[in-house]
Parts: sequence; C-alpha cells; structure tokens
Amino acid sequence: MRIGVLTAGGDCPGLNAVIRSVVHRAVVDHGDEVIGFEDGFKGLLEGRYRKLDINAVSGILARGGTVLGSSRLERGRLRDACANAEQLRRELGLDALIPIGGEGTLTAANMLSEAGIPVVGVPKTIDNDISATDRTFGFDTAVMVATEAIDRLKTTAESHQRVMVVEVMGRHAGWIALESGMAGGAHGICIPERPFRVDRLCDMVEERFARGKKFAVICVAEGARPAEGSMPYEKGEIDQYGHERFAGIGYRLAGELEKRLGKEARPVILGHVQRGGVPTAYDRVLATRFGWHAVEAAHRGDFGMMTSLRGTDIVMVPLADATAELNRVPQNRMEETEAVF
Repeated sequence: MRIGVLTAGGDCPGLNAVIRSVVHRAVVDHGDEVIGFEDGFKGLLEGRYRKLDINAVSGILARGGTVLGSSRLERGRLRDACANAEQLRRELGLDALIPIGGEGTLTAANMLSEAGIPVVGVPKTIDNDISATDRTFGFDTAVMVATEAIDRLKTTAESHQRVMVVEVMGRHAGWIALESGMAGGAHGICIPERPFRVDRLCDMVEERFARGKKFAVICVAEGARPAEGSMPYEKGEIDQYGHERFAGIGYRLAGELEKRLGKEARPVILGHVQRGGVPTAYDRVLATRFGWHAVEAAHRGDFGMMTSLRGTDIVMVPLADATAELNRVPQNRMEETEAVF
C-alpha cells in the first residue's frame, strides 16, 4: 500500500509519536510505502510530500510539535478538493490517507472520505473535546503543564497576598481547567459549560482572607463566560476558519476581581506553552497505539473510520461520529469538583 499521513490544526504533544508508529507498522511489518504531506491539507492539495522511512522518524517519539508541519485550510479550498477527490487520489497514488487532528481536521477528513478518498482518521486535541473517544493524546500533557503552573503560582500568590487568575486552553470544553484545577488545588475553577458568577468568586476570596489564607488561585478556561449581567463581557470576532477569537477572560476577570475586592489580582495566560514540549508517557503510548491501529484499519479496508479509546481498548468508530457533538464536562463531574472546592 501507499499510505499518506498528515497533521492539521493546532500542534499537540504526541503527534510525532503517531507518525513514528504509522511508519514502523506500515513499513517494517507490512512493507508499505509511507509519504508525509507537509503543512497539513495544504500539502495534500499542493502535492508537497516526502517519503517517510525508519530513518526519517528516528528520535521523534519524545519530540513535541510535528515534523510534518501543520496549518489550517479554508473550507472553500476543501470543497474544491472534494469535487476533484478521485483525480487527486490517482495523481498521488494513494491507497490510504491518515489525517491526524481535532474537530476541524476530522470534519475535513469525513468530507474527503465521503468524496471517495480512503481515509482513516486519528483524533488529536489537547482540549479532549472529541466525543467519539474517551481520551485524546496531548490532553494529559496539557493538564500536567497547567497543574505545574498552578503549583508554582500558589507560592508567589501567598508571598504577595495576591489573587492569581490562571487562564488555560479550552474553547468549548473545560476539561483542562477542571482536571488541572483539581490536581493543583485551585480555589476556583471556571469552565465554558457553566457561566460563573463573579460575586461568588469574590465571596470565596474574602472568606479565605478572613480566615488568614491571604491568597487565592483561580483556574479559568479560555472559553469560560460570566453569567449574564455579572460583569462586562463582549464576545470575540469570528476568524476566517469559523473560530471565535476569545476576548481574554483571564485579563478581564483579574481586572474585575481587583476592582471589586481592592486586592491585587494578576492574570497568567499559559497559552501555547500547553501545546509544546515533551509529551507525557501516557500521551506517547496512546499516540503510538492510535498509529498502529490506523495502519491495521487501512489494511482491513476500514475507511471512513477513526481510532478511538474506549476504556483501555482501541476501537474503530465512524468519522461522522467524531464531530457529531463535543465532549463537554458533564454535570456529575462539575458536582465532584464542587464537593472539593
């Protein structure tokens, strides 16, 4: 077989582990040819690729980012590609395509699959918001980075009697904020699934100061929103890819708390530091398993499918299921958090 692999969307710890696993399983065990498209779907449409052999993927297991590069693609170009899918497949000589990415990438993968490209998807997102799999690689690493940040910020917050507002990633799902906030012992956690009330956060801080704990750390997901009328807030603009540009809730909340409390409040925006660096052991293992099973699915002819973690097993699920709905924090997980914080 001639198998193409690409990485699209935001980078994520573990992408290289998938690429490495695909090459090892396909080339060594099946005698396949593997090519890597550069810069995501753009490389696919523009015919930019390079051969991937064992030497090409040597030493990349623990490396962050993606050796193939990544990008986002305008939907118009994708629709044009779907209209010419059979010609594109013939020109590239593809027997299978393994795109690795999040919601947007898997939506594009499903469109190409329906247009006739033999696709096996691999889910990736640090937000852990793909509902068709229990976990996505990259999430564990992001939680570890955010947890370490909260641990470190507690000491400086206590030293200066400050309120620290730590903004983590999570556009529509608050998994990183929830789990890093719990692991780091944050005193408040704000997630997109439930609008927060600023007055309750103020009460929490005042109560802590009253009993001698003169600092607080609040972990907030970038997509978290205040309850209607609880503080000034404006939605961000929509970019060319259909994503909302968030208006910086960390800065806004810190400013509002400082104004109301009369105490120093500082925002800390972790941003892309959560995406970079060395993936955790868990993410390396999950990514490696996903790559192995993607190759096996291609050899079985299980196209239009995606690798998925269910419990401890890797299973194949339809690509259409991957983007049917987001994996958001359920009510029972919120209640667990409230019992502790």
